[in-house]
Amino acid sequence: MAENEADQLALLRELDDPEWLEWPQCYDRGEIAARFAVLVTRLEGDFATSCTAEQDTQDSSEYGRVVVPADATVCGTRIVVCVSKFGSLALVCADNPGAFLGTDEAQAEGELDGADLAKVNRALVELGYEVVAEELMESDYAGPSRLRDHLQRPTWWHRFFGIF
Repeated sequence: MAENEADQLALLRELDDPEWLEWPQCYDRGEIAARFAVLVTRLEGDFATSCTAEQDTQDSSEYGRVVVPADATVCGTRIVVCVSKFGSLALVCADNPGAFLGTDEAQAEGELDGADLAKVNRALVELGYEVVAEELMESDYAGPSRLRDHLQRPTWWHRFFGIF
């Protein structure tokens, strides 16, 4: 797991291949789907609830999302886990991607409990995901790939979780 922002940025740059925008060259849909199913089951067990899951997102570099419902969290705010098709990248958000500028802000505003976040992060790490900070993903994209022309301000989120 990348420990700090510099390591996470280095990982994003390593995964950024301009020839493969929607998924990486060695993309194994079956492997991604199997790990995603285990993640859903794990979060359902850890939070003792049913989670909604969307997967196999078309025309997107995001593989899918798992939503821990608000009534299963300490603060009453749902937790959304986004999984990319690239390098097992995962993003954890309170309420929805972009609702807060990262999990620190959500915790500071009383919308995300530290123990709930730790539970999600532990599941992700134990399943081999690389958890990336939402703050980093919302920073300006500075890689070699040509992203869609309609994007006024491309971000790393657009590169690894966005729609193409």
